Amino acid sequence: MGKDCKYPSSGGGGFALTRWSVVLAAGDATNPNSHEALSELCQSYWRPLYSFVRRKGHSPADAHDLTQGFFTRLLEKNFLGTASPELGRFRSYLLGAMKNFLSDAYDHRMAQKRGGGAVIIAIDIEAEEGRSKFEPVDENTAEKLYDRQWALETLDKAMSALAREYKSAGKEKYFSTLKKILVPDGDKCSYKEIAAELGTSEGNVKIAVHRLRKRYKELLRELISQTLADPADVDDEIRHLFSSLG
Repeated sequence: MGKDCKYPSSGGGGFALTRWSVVLAAGDATNPNSHEALSELCQSYWRPLYSFVRRKGHSPADAHDLTQGFFTRLLEKNFLGTASPELGRFRSYLLGAMKNFLSDAYDHRMAQKRGGGAVIIAIDIEAEEGRSKFEPVDENTAEKLYDRQWALETLDKAMSALAREYKSAGKEKYFSTLKKILVPDGDKCSYKEIAAELGTSEGNVKIAVHRLRKRYKELLRELISQTLADPADVDDEIRHLFSSLG
């Protein structure tokens, strides 16, 4: 694949060339397009991976070092030199790679050899420890926690993308009011109250909410498609996302 390959921007149609497919097609982590695509994907996965490592029984400090070490290895050491389309879902690939990383012969001495302390992915331990209540090590739930955190991150990212679109259109206040319908217990919001707040009719609010939900679903599909080698898997991956929240 040439160096002039592009990925679709948010809101673009089709899944012709997604970030994960760029990585797989390049097959070389030194390729600029591949490295940029991989870096963007990884930004959304530090929390799920950190949570997975914590549930495996590692302390916050060790989980931080291990997660940073993993991303260092992934992004700097041509870890994807043998990548192939059979890897499929980026979510599954990363989890398998992390399992291999944790079982590797490298021990705590790796912390002193990871790029001289260079930060590959920003990790806020204090915020994450306060946000999540980690239970004692449990081999059966570590993967479930990983999937749940992945699902939450993906939904949050889709919401943030939607917020940026409304803000760029000069409708930030409009969005902050309408999004009450999308959040948990949002159905309890009264269309009449929202209409009064926005100075419009209930009918207009219903239309606006319909469009909001439709665009949110589109953005969610786009985000998930970027983590798949085959766009035909997007519906299955969406079903897995919501089942992970149960």
